[in-house]
Amino acid sequence: MAESVPPTMTVIEISQPGGPQVLKPVQRPVPQAATGEILIRVSAAGVNRPDLLQRQGNYPPPPGASDIPGLEVAGRIAALGEGVTGFAVGDAVCALLAGGGYAEYAAVPAVQCLPLPAGLSMIEAAALPETLFTCWTNLIDGGHLAAGQTVLIHGGSSGIGTTGIQLAKALGARVFVTAGSAEKCAACRALGADLAIDYKTDDFVKAVKNATDGKGVDVVLDMVGGDYVRRNIEIMAQGGRHVSIASLAGAEATIPIFRIMQKRLILTGSTLRARSAGEKGAIAARLYETVWPMIAAGRLKPLIHATYPLVQAGEAHRALEAGDHIGKIVLTID
Repeated sequence: MAESVPPTMTVIEISQPGGPQVLKPVQRPVPQAATGEILIRVSAAGVNRPDLLQRQGNYPPPPGASDIPGLEVAGRIAALGEGVTGFAVGDAVCALLAGGGYAEYAAVPAVQCLPLPAGLSMIEAAALPETLFTCWTNLIDGGHLAAGQTVLIHGGSSGIGTTGIQLAKALGARVFVTAGSAEKCAACRALGADLAIDYKTDDFVKAVKNATDGKGVDVVLDMVGGDYVRRNIEIMAQGGRHVSIASLAGAEATIPIFRIMQKRLILTGSTLRARSAGEKGAIAARLYETVWPMIAAGRLKPLIHATYPLVQAGEAHRALEAGDHIGKIVLTID
């Protein structure tokens, strides 16, 4: 079963590795929904840092994935592949993709799709999958964050950060963040952060030690890398978990091994894009069971910084690279 689908669509193609100017709107055939897949008529697509890396030539799509950037979308189902159950043509959904989101249509395994959360717009829903899958995988599965524990989230005003604050608070954790301005720190506190540290003016190591009476935090969610890893270890509690999800300040770090031994720390990390549809589907099921009710109750809502039309994807990338955003940047499709 399918709605009327045109033969071609507008997509944003990476014409060659480079700056935002290499993102070009072109026409391509509309993909088909293969067995187990759903074809989504895209209304909005989230913009994420992995998209910037792919545009620069530093993050190629995994084998079999679309070369079109874009890891999360929201829209309506245009067609169902063979064997898909639980969805119908016309249903409003959001989905995590391995690529292909910057397009008018996207095909995605059905297990990676979730119904549009109650009370959210398409734009808001498009800002959910990449951040929520990432936060759940790393804060809960990797970091084992539990109620009553304390977490430090670097990059608190980013898409990951603003989502992580709300998720951790909804789970009953105490949340500390770092951010790069007074305005960003204020936005993090408004979302529920118990402590927001301006890393440009304050030493986060000293601030965290003061706030925890020297005990430290149970979990660190780190997207900075480099020298931050050593500094994070300084303010981790006994049995703490350090979860790396990016390395904006450097992909290598020098760490004090004896301190890791003394504190019985766990240093871990993960990537999401190359995981199998089965793994992503298992995460989606847990999100639907645990987080979707939080969204319906108003306890978690994506923070949208700005929207751009699909054909202005380059401008959206420039805005993300500038680093002035608070929350998510989203592409919209008429």
